[in-house]
Amino acid sequence: TPWEGGLFKLRMLFKDDYPSSPPKCKFEPPLFHPNVYPSGTVCLSILEEDKDWRPAITIKQILLGIQELLNEPNIQDPAQAEAYTIYCQNRVEYEKRVRAQAKKFAPS
Repeated sequence: TPWEGGLFKLRMLFKDDYPSSPPKCKFEPPLFHPNVYPSGTVCLSILEEDKDWRPAITIKQILLGIQELLNEPNIQDPAQAEAYTIYCQNRVEYEKRVRAQAKKFAPS
């Protein structure tokens, strides 16, 4: 995977009514990825109350879902125009950008 070697900080914000509502998951700093908003917020259906969120979803399932999303972007639900466009039009360039990002965030 082009993400290999990177250490990415993810902040999970829980509202008082959790688990009735999903946590907000945000990469800090934001990642170059089709399903990560420029703010760093992750766009994933299981994190959206009006889509696939269920109170039974565990933190482990959320993290595994985000990990899977990094490797397999959902082009049906883009959140970042530049990453989406490059991913769709030039996969080699996309993977090059992801590898550079992983190298930048590699633990020292």
